Amino acid sequence: MLSLLPQLRGFARFLTGQPAAADDLVQETVLRALAALDQFTPGTSMKAWLYTIARNLFYEQVRHRRREHDVMSDYALRPDRPESTMAEGGADTLRDLDGAIWRLSPRLREALVLVGVQEMTYVEAAAVCGVTVGTIKARVSRARLQIMQYMRTDGAGGGT
Repeated sequence: MLSLLPQLRGFARFLTGQPAAADDLVQETVLRALAALDQFTPGTSMKAWLYTIARNLFYEQVRHRRREHDVMSDYALRPDRPESTMAEGGADTLRDLDGAIWRLSPRLREALVLVGVQEMTYVEAAAVCGVTVGTIKARVSRARLQIMQYMRTDGAGGGT
């Protein structure tokens, strides 16, 4: 489990978009994993198991924040999620790519990160997301196409 922490933190960063929130997510994931260690099936992928816990915990936290936001919206207007403060002009290609990744829907971004960044197999990523292998392949393909479109549009000066 310890050897997977750096990769788990990277995945958490892509889910949350914030280093501190990612650290909190990893910490809570490890606590839940340790508490449920008897539920882990020996011989299966510990990485996929931990990522599944992290993913489920993240979406649980998002649902909780939405409910909290709904309650608080009567008192103050707040955006549903923070927007990137990345400058539009003069950004290098890596920054543009990062911006394009964050423009993807959460499900497409998640699939791309699991397969492309975390180097999971399609089978492992499908297990983490609770979908079929075909669904993961389709999401990764759509994510790649959208990123290419974003990069082409932004590179031509037509991006938003």
